[in-house]
Amino acid sequence: MTITVKRVAVVPGDGIGPEVTEEAVGVLERVGETHGVRLELKHFDWGADKFLSEGVTLPEGALEMLSTEFDAVLSGAFGDPRVPSNQHAEDILLGMRRGLDLYINLRPVRLLHERLTPLRGRAVGDINFVVFRENTEGAYCGAGGFLKRGTPDEVATQEEFNTRKGVERIVVAAFEYARGSGRRRVTMCDKSNVQRFGGDLWQRVFKEVAARYPEIEANHQYADATAMFMVLNPAQFDVLVTNNLFGDILTDLGAALQGGLGLASSGNIHPGRVSLFEPVHGSAPPLAGKRQANPAGAILSAGLMLEYLGHAEAAGAVERAVRECVAAGETTRDLGGALSTPEAGERVRARIRG
Repeated sequence: MTITVKRVAVVPGDGIGPEVTEEAVGVLERVGETHGVRLELKHFDWGADKFLSEGVTLPEGALEMLSTEFDAVLSGAFGDPRVPSNQHAEDILLGMRRGLDLYINLRPVRLLHERLTPLRGRAVGDINFVVFRENTEGAYCGAGGFLKRGTPDEVATQEEFNTRKGVERIVVAAFEYARGSGRRRVTMCDKSNVQRFGGDLWQRVFKEVAARYPEIEANHQYADATAMFMVLNPAQFDVLVTNNLFGDILTDLGAALQGGLGLASSGNIHPGRVSLFEPVHGSAPPLAGKRQANPAGAILSAGLMLEYLGHAEAAGAVERAVRECVAAGETTRDLGGALSTPEAGERVRARIRG
């Protein structure tokens, strides 16, 4: 029997990124032992240190190399106070997202234990949905400018772009995920009541795509109502699809509902191509080197990557191990435990069983 080896680029990043990424890599090595997962990991030093010493952010040819030689990228966080503009972070992270056309930002919102949510009386099953955020256009395309900057008459414009192709493929991805995972409802949220043009395109495309999936309930909410319902009744959501801006905001709210950014994982995906997996939290420079950072978000992101690479059983074992550690109080201090970053990672690894 031929064993397929998947190649993974590891980019630890800045701040606490290397610390949490190290624990995620340890988990990948553990599932190699317990589940026979075969990965070839190659580490890259892209980040603030390289930028400050060499002036290099994303090296020339990096995107072509990633797209032709690797199956996935596991990334830490980026951001360093020594680079006030954060130019290196934008070039590396957004460079990979846009340059590799990773149009799906996948954000699971799953409560691992009742004590973690700020919502009163919610069970684990009440908070279990997935957000599909459009990842390459919308309000984050960087279009706009200034007129009479620095004067009392200054005007700033920030433009949003929505393409038929971009909207349709993220909506299709949401419905395909619902169909494949047995989820019964896809909710699209926008602000089409005031953003008439982009909203009109999203509305038309959503209705057309939904008609192809008659077995799945399709419904629409305005984004502000969605934020309210996520707090009042999160159990109503199965799959949520939205644009770049609203997805950014709503997924951070979702992270708060599940216990905080330290538990939030994400995938930046183009199906069938090299895709990027990263924890949602920032680089937290004040915590760097103190062994206090929660590695769960990075570990769960590694689990998402395993699922994407075709190792669903191993991915499930990783999430179960994190869930068991949370239940046992074997966590870092942000979740009420007393463990260091390496200790928390070790406890997760110890609970992964074949």
